[in-house]
Amino acid sequence: MKKSFSFLLTLLITHTLVAQQHSEQNHSKYMAPSDPQVKQKLSQWQNVKFGLLMHWGLYSQWGIVESWSLCPEDEGWCERKGPYKDNWFEYKKAYENLQSTFNPTQFAPEKWAAAAKNAGMKYVVFTTKHHDGFCMFDTKQTDYKITKSPFGSNPRSNIAKEVFGAFRNEGFMVGAYFSKPDWHTNDYWWSYFPPKDRNPSYHPAKYPQKWESFKKFTYNQIEELMSDYGKMDILWLDGGWVRPFSSIDTTVSWQKAIPFDQDIDMARIAKRGRELQPGLLVVDRTVSGEFENYVTPEHQIPDHYMPIPWETCMTMGDSWSYIPKENFKSARKLIHILADIVSKNGNLLLNIAPSPDGDFHAEAYQRLEEIGKWIKVNGEAIYETRGDNEVGKQGKWVFTHKGTNTTYAIYLADEGEALPSNVEIGKLNLDKTAKISLLGNPENLKWTMKEGKVAVQISEKLAKKTPNSYAYVLKITK
Repeated sequence: MKKSFSFLLTLLITHTLVAQQHSEQNHSKYMAPSDPQVKQKLSQWQNVKFGLLMHWGLYSQWGIVESWSLCPEDEGWCERKGPYKDNWFEYKKAYENLQSTFNPTQFAPEKWAAAAKNAGMKYVVFTTKHHDGFCMFDTKQTDYKITKSPFGSNPRSNIAKEVFGAFRNEGFMVGAYFSKPDWHTNDYWWSYFPPKDRNPSYHPAKYPQKWESFKKFTYNQIEELMSDYGKMDILWLDGGWVRPFSSIDTTVSWQKAIPFDQDIDMARIAKRGRELQPGLLVVDRTVSGEFENYVTPEHQIPDHYMPIPWETCMTMGDSWSYIPKENFKSARKLIHILADIVSKNGNLLLNIAPSPDGDFHAEAYQRLEEIGKWIKVNGEAIYETRGDNEVGKQGKWVFTHKGTNTTYAIYLADEGEALPSNVEIGKLNLDKTAKISLLGNPENLKWTMKEGKVAVQISEKLAKKTPNSYAYVLKITK
């Protein structure tokens, strides 16, 4: 099935902005964990700042928007295309038959892990199962899984296990993306009733045994992931319409449309997860409370500092899942996004989508390499820092800090823009012993206080030997 690039771009952007609508939440609803091991893991996660998200599944073969074309809703991101589009039942059958052709023979997760590490990424979240229900791990709960595809004969066919192992070997924190809804299992979209939308095709309260069966299925799959796939740091749960009815925020349009209670007993899931993986971070996205250890605005960056743990998840291109022709963001833009997010106290989880063959676009590797070159010089302004709420954003400057004595001022330079020769920064109270330097250069810079601002001089000699950069960083030590 082929789509025009213009259609894909429109569809993907619409989906990004409308479909899931995981926006910035009121941080007053955030509930900090009390478990000491979870608190420690959360602090570790806040220090690493930069992660890799990967959406990969059957949908990659058609180059479409993840699972959403299966959803029988009259929304742009659910639109079907191709020879089966006119009959939903035929379309679903053809989609699910993609299992018979999925054979990613170029799969080499060590290549991904090495490129991500070189770029400065320090944690990974991998899609073990999207809403379509196809499992990228060797679950015992269903045969709708990668190990029952043509790739099943490959010794590395348990893809999630291989991915987690490869990244763990490079020192990454490891997270499992898992969709709570499952549009394949008969316990969610029950074949007796055809589905009308993304929700169960039956009313859980009218058919409690059916819902209990789905809860057991979900619990068992998550238990497998927490038992058989090595050390896990994050359980990243998507599909926020599967939630207790009491947790719905009626001010959010997509939540207001949830028709009934879909409580899957997160307390039991989290308890078992942490028995198997002490300190496990549980991220029940958009369901505020004790099982949302950090907040995940999607494709959005808050316009201000947020004092709670949070992460923007965002695509490197336009799509969460593979499309043949991608429109990748420039390295400059990605570095500016990372610096902006960290200055507001957040993390960046950047999505790259593997191809049906099992590799990234060549351009994605190029972006990772470019980011890595900048990180090698300026990474200390990113890692183990916190956002600076006191200094705030000033023009092209954003700020992070480490402890009480070190501030990093990051200048988000336009393309071709040289290092400014005279810099003025407000809201910094420095005594005469403070030192200011440019990361990548050992010498201390001359500075004075001028009308309540710190005025820094960049010598012509230093400016000439400093190559053009995506962002320049001043280190200010009090």
